[in-house]
Amino acid sequence: MFTLIFTESYTKRAQRFLNQHPTLIKQYEKVLQLLELNPHHPSLRLHGLQGKLKGISSISINLQYRITLQLFIQNKQIILLNVGDHDSVY
Repeated sequence: MFTLIFTESYTKRAQRFLNQHPTLIKQYEKVLQLLELNPHHPSLRLHGLQGKLKGISSISINLQYRITLQLFIQNKQIILLNVGDHDSVY
């Protein structure tokens, strides 16, 4: 299992996101549970980003919304960075 690290800035962004999209709460929670168990699960569509976001990865909540994160395999830690639609997280 991996440890999810919720920074203060991420927690604020996630709360704002979930307030704006209450219908996604269960799906969001399911994605975080799966991320904790297996960040490489195909349904998360984990992929590394390029350019100015190199070193950061992204997973999908659904086709429209993403979570960006830093994944440290060695320490089994995942630092959550941002959540929102494609344009706001990239």
